[in-house]
Amino acid sequence: MNRPRVLTPETFAPVLKKLIFRPDTFSAEDSDLAFHHLLNPSSATPEQISSFLTALHLTGLDKAPDVLSAAAEVLHEHAVRVTVEGADEDFIVDIVGTGGDGWNTFNVSTTAAIVAAGAGARLLKHGNKASTSKSGSADLLKALGCRLIPLSSIHTPKSTQETPRPISSLTHPLPRVPFQFLLATDYHPALALVGPTRRQLPFRTIFNMLGPLVNPSRPKGMIVGVAEPWLGPVFASALRSGGVKRGLVVCGKEHLDELSCAGDSHAWQLHESGEVTTLTLHPSMFGLSTHSLSEVSGGDADENARIFELLLNPVRMQQHVPADLQPILDFVLINAGAMLVVSGIAKDWKEGADLARKSIKQGNAWDALVQFRNAEERAIVGVR
Repeated sequence: MNRPRVLTPETFAPVLKKLIFRPDTFSAEDSDLAFHHLLNPSSATPEQISSFLTALHLTGLDKAPDVLSAAAEVLHEHAVRVTVEGADEDFIVDIVGTGGDGWNTFNVSTTAAIVAAGAGARLLKHGNKASTSKSGSADLLKALGCRLIPLSSIHTPKSTQETPRPISSLTHPLPRVPFQFLLATDYHPALALVGPTRRQLPFRTIFNMLGPLVNPSRPKGMIVGVAEPWLGPVFASALRSGGVKRGLVVCGKEHLDELSCAGDSHAWQLHESGEVTTLTLHPSMFGLSTHSLSEVSGGDADENARIFELLLNPVRMQQHVPADLQPILDFVLINAGAMLVVSGIAKDWKEGADLARKSIKQGNAWDALVQFRNAEERAIVGVR
């Protein structure tokens, strides 16, 4: 499809009409054109944006692999460009869930990411503030003292308390530290154009699905949690189309968008060959006990930060984990262990959990967080 040189509501109308009246013919090329309209100022009216997102949802095309992949590529085109120090040498990974599972568990993916980073993985986590839970990844990190500034840009704020916004220039690559966080709103400013419309709609739109697919660092390995099993093959296909080399899509049998600590989880493993295999994972495969999801419930960001520190901070860590925190620890070890398998650091699930536990006990997980905070402070004062 030839894209018009100038995108306007008039050029958007035919692709919107096609989606509504002939959805069976709506293609990846149509998705590409539509999302270019959505993410360019004045190229679609609020009414058109609302109609498009609603039609995608009602037709189920918001979960079609080719539509998702095409939309993700458009978001990458409109994202702030980043370069990553050591990208050719390091196997960069991310772990993220689509959200919306309704379980409001502890911030396991963010904690697991930091634990895996302490065990040698290179984590560039892409995330945001809470949408459907009490504490999103950004909320937890802020409560842990992170500033969440873009590390690929040098800033000189007016005071040490100011968090500069927006990204002014990306004059430096993302530094080579074990863990860092890319706040989605910083790297995808074009999404502000559709934000007001999304907030008025009574359902989760395709943009909720796209979050895990648009990490601007383009990780080579990913774990993506989904809340519905039928989404597993969809995301495995989308990860492969997006250039991910090794991946794992997971869904707890309780419709949890993480690897479950309560029992079986559906999983779809993407291999470097491009093959996707289906398997079932259980805590026992990680050498761990099962725990009900009620035992791993999360609180607000401050409460989750308190638990995080009790588990990971060597200063606050007790010789024996308090009994009430053991379920959360095992929950973290399962997901961090899987991340280490995807990273290629662990040869199997049990070794992954063992290396994750070692990362915590030796203080390496906490050090990964400290290195991230230090890198933020260096960026603020203009020191690399």
